[in-house]
Amino acid sequence: MGVFLGSLHHAVRMVRQMGLKALLNGKTGMADDYSQASDSDDSAELFSPLHPVFADAPGSVNFRKLRKRLVRQTQEAIRAYGMVPDGRRPRWLVCLSGGKDSYTLLSVLLDLQWQGALPVDLLACNLDQGQPGFPKHILPEYFAKIGVPHRIITQDTYSVVTEKVPASNTYCSLCSRMRRGILYRVAREEGCEAVVLGHHRDDSLETFMLNFLFGGRLAAMPPKLVNDAGDLFVLRPLIGCAEDDIRKFAGLMQFPIIPCNLCGSQEGLQRMQIKSLLDDWEKRNPGRRQTMARALSHVRPSHLVDAELFDFAGLDLGAPGTKDDGL
Repeated sequence: MGVFLGSLHHAVRMVRQMGLKALLNGKTGMADDYSQASDSDDSAELFSPLHPVFADAPGSVNFRKLRKRLVRQTQEAIRAYGMVPDGRRPRWLVCLSGGKDSYTLLSVLLDLQWQGALPVDLLACNLDQGQPGFPKHILPEYFAKIGVPHRIITQDTYSVVTEKVPASNTYCSLCSRMRRGILYRVAREEGCEAVVLGHHRDDSLETFMLNFLFGGRLAAMPPKLVNDAGDLFVLRPLIGCAEDDIRKFAGLMQFPIIPCNLCGSQEGLQRMQIKSLLDDWEKRNPGRRQTMARALSHVRPSHLVDAELFDFAGLDLGAPGTKDDGL
């Protein structure tokens, strides 16, 4: 019996290794490749031992489908936008605020890494900004529980922001700049080439609408960019994931959520107005958000009016033109 069990264990291990090698070699025929598995296909679970982050996760079919969808969408974004370089193993600084988005980000990246589909070293990071009543113990205890390398930075930006910005104004801009500068510094200290953030599809749409309605420009949140100094990437692997899916996932995972008592406590923010507008559109016409998100990746510069983006002056007769959708 002992010999039989040992042989069976060896066979299972070999099958899993074959699946991981296929992933690492870029093959997509294996069930472990989440981008090829549908939400209704549970075959991937046969070769998907779970990371400890999922130790207390539900075992329901609905949860498995939700988890698979988020992982697949994240993997697709990582591939489509070239977030992982060829030929070397980078290190990423994964930023956690204690909110649903960043918890989900870390869980999904750990899932992909655990499967062998993300050849990246991950360092979780939290910035304690000195907010009154901030529960300092929650994230360190969570990181220790799931066995994730991490770093906690304590720097009082809260006092600076509340001192410099009148209570009637929004704190977001100054707070964001200060936080970004600190995270860039930590990434350099830790030898990370990328700062990884938990912004999702709906964040990108809200940013697009803010720029469109209030900023006078067409711009959203990019999935990948290089910082001003040119030495770090900023990555958003959840850019294709819906906030509603993330909210459901976080609730089912029972993450120890830390509420934001700084930006989140301010009423009347333009972003909140945009979110309410999008919610209303989605309620009236289900699927509207996804349609808008698709538009962000199907841009036709020739059908806008930016002469720096498209060479209108260089157009000439004699060659086929493009369809004028405005007629």
